[in-house]
Amino acid sequence: MTRFWPRRTFLAATGSTALALGLASTPLLTSEAAAAGGTPRTESGEEFSALRAKWRTLILGEGFSPTAEPFKSRLTDLGATATQLRSSMAPATGSLWPDLVFADPEPDTDQDSYGFSGNMASSYGRLNTMAQAYCQQGTGLTGNVGLATDILTGLDHLYHQVYNESRTRYGNWYSWQIGAPQALLDVCVLMYDQLSATQLADYAKAVDHFVPDSAVSSYTGTSTGANRVDLCRVLALRGVVGDNSAKIALARDTLSPVFPYVTGGDGLYTDGSFIQHTTVPYTGSYGSVMLGGLGMLFALLAGSSWAVTDADRQIVFDAVENAWAPFLYNGLVMDGVSGRAVSRGISASDARSIQQDDHLRGHPILASIVLLGQGASAAENTRWRGLVKGWMQRDYYSPPMSNPSLGLTSLARLKGVQDDTAVSAIAEPTGHRLFTHMARATHRRPGWAASISMADRRITYYETGNGENLRGWHTGSGMLYWWGDTYGNGQYSDAFWPTVDPYRLPGITASRKALADAAGGDWGASMPDVNWVGGATDGQRAAIGQYLKGLQSTLLAKKSWFCLDDAIVCLGAGIKCSDGTAVESTVENRNLGPTGSTSFTVDGATKPLTYPWSETLTGAMWAHIGGHGGYVFPGGATVKAQREARDGKWSTINKGSSTTTLNRKYLTMWVDHGTNPVNASYAYTLLPGATAAQTSARAADTGWLQILANTDNQQGVSVPSLGFTGVNFWFGGTVGTLTASAPCAVMISERSDGTAVICVSDPMRMQTSLTLTWNRAVASVTAKPATVTGATTGASLRLTFGDLSGTAGATQKVTVKLG
Repeated sequence: MTRFWPRRTFLAATGSTALALGLASTPLLTSEAAAAGGTPRTESGEEFSALRAKWRTLILGEGFSPTAEPFKSRLTDLGATATQLRSSMAPATGSLWPDLVFADPEPDTDQDSYGFSGNMASSYGRLNTMAQAYCQQGTGLTGNVGLATDILTGLDHLYHQVYNESRTRYGNWYSWQIGAPQALLDVCVLMYDQLSATQLADYAKAVDHFVPDSAVSSYTGTSTGANRVDLCRVLALRGVVGDNSAKIALARDTLSPVFPYVTGGDGLYTDGSFIQHTTVPYTGSYGSVMLGGLGMLFALLAGSSWAVTDADRQIVFDAVENAWAPFLYNGLVMDGVSGRAVSRGISASDARSIQQDDHLRGHPILASIVLLGQGASAAENTRWRGLVKGWMQRDYYSPPMSNPSLGLTSLARLKGVQDDTAVSAIAEPTGHRLFTHMARATHRRPGWAASISMADRRITYYETGNGENLRGWHTGSGMLYWWGDTYGNGQYSDAFWPTVDPYRLPGITASRKALADAAGGDWGASMPDVNWVGGATDGQRAAIGQYLKGLQSTLLAKKSWFCLDDAIVCLGAGIKCSDGTAVESTVENRNLGPTGSTSFTVDGATKPLTYPWSETLTGAMWAHIGGHGGYVFPGGATVKAQREARDGKWSTINKGSSTTTLNRKYLTMWVDHGTNPVNASYAYTLLPGATAAQTSARAADTGWLQILANTDNQQGVSVPSLGFTGVNFWFGGTVGTLTASAPCAVMISERSDGTAVICVSDPMRMQTSLTLTWNRAVASVTAKPATVTGATTGASLRLTFGDLSGTAGATQKVTVKLG
């Protein structure tokens, strides 16, 4: 017979919450901090009980008052949601809720069945919400006997109808192996004392059926990276709920393949790249899931007989600043590493109509870093809390503590950092990071940050799948994102993806050839047959290049970005196409929000604020968007510009999203290369945050930038005042003072102390030898990597490199003393 909790028993069993309320608590429950270093129980039954108590704390949160905001409102909302779910729950054949039918009339594993399996997992998710409302204080349903009965009724209904040991799965594997069992096992922990031994055994058999030990027997397919962490969570909780030591040990041991750096496929790379689905940069989505999952499992098992002690877990700790921090800015996580997630927006099934965006995706990462820090070194924990505090304080656009989709546990962790007077906020890190393993780059300067997304034979143009991100076709065609420190942080958050012209993403070169939704295939199937993508960097500045081949297009182009102190110089050359359609390079496509009243100035003349408006700017030297930044066109250029009010729906780019029509106003500049161009080019400089006066002054200073080459063979620039020279050699040759024997990227910074750093890379990963000559007097070589096999100094510098094909495009740095 099912037992229900008296209120006193309930409070004792939820000791962490009770402690937060100032109520009596039991010694069985430990805080997250204690969980990171507690003493193992000597009796197995007690130890399993302690793990269940610990998991309750991890999913319910601790250290917050339910009568203080924002927790009071969240708990009230949780209670209201649970009440609505109770009233609408109607167990019937094939469904638990009428709007979540899981009975598939033609069960198989094609796309049509995904919705049915997803509804099954969502049904468990709703029961999880109800269970949390039952366990949390301040919901109005705390310990409610009727609610407990409804939860158990729902669990039994789903077990008998769909999720049981005799069922064959259909639809999406994820629903059966991760989505449903995670929610089910969470409910089992929360409602453990209400569930009979028979119920627990039945649910355990169902989980064992769909998530057998063989699910983690091989680190391949759908059992890698974030998915492997999720599967290990299922196995660990299956052991915790069923007092099964072997399951917990298996979960711990099969986490280990996640930790080491990889050289291909899914996982973390030494340069900070994170890949999921073999070809997709996913730091901000699957990477977030992996980070959060590892933090939860580390905390759950720490101090127990199954603690994660693998020394390689330090790689995960190192990745906080090596892999995640470079893509976090003012609380957001950059869209260029979030894959399909950028298209989700407002879910059609979300009664609250919460729009998911880069900020709301970034906040859980901040909370995960806080949790992970509890198992890291004291120095790491202190620094990470400082970084998190800084990101929280600077997120003026979408403050984390107001994030409506952030769970109570994450809110509590972030509130703890916010209120910790011993923690000092750390400023945004500056510098350049080149992620050669995922064709991404970030450039962070005081006052702004930028990111570049590319594609090559290893990295897809974009990912679509499950009906998501249907028009992300050109996001890997050189999209240049940028944000200011106190402005422009909603640029890609404010309904950008459903309303922007997908053929005119900022920074890209693209054919106007019409593409079908999901063109190129699901799960990152399409990759360009190109090798030269990458660049060279000294950690502050960079020369970045992309040999671009268009998606389902004849388009070819060479694109370069030279990332400097206050600017990014953008060059394009060798642009050719025979699609029979126009080809464009988009200088900028700025989302100006619903009103779009931002000023636009070209060569000192203010352009109209009216919508629509368009003009061909002939011989333009510079342009400025008020409150955003400036654009300089060296030597003048013919640029088209327009103000446009664009309608769009999230459902157009994601089948599961809202059908509500949205309108945003855009200011767009592009270079029109015409139809079927043969050898077109462009050149412009982006000046984030610059005023109109600063932009005009930069345009007038014609000696500031020297374009050394902008051809199909080489692209290069020099900025004498910075001592900067950057050249992308698509083929060997001579550009200015540099001669390369083979394709490579070169960046030189001459310093005021009489030294210089020469940075060289082999983006193609094919050069078995390379000779670089710099026609500049050099007295000596003071530092060089092992790849340099010879160096001659004097009136010029001659560097001979050995085999670079195994360097994965990484920069080789040589330091010299100038003559």
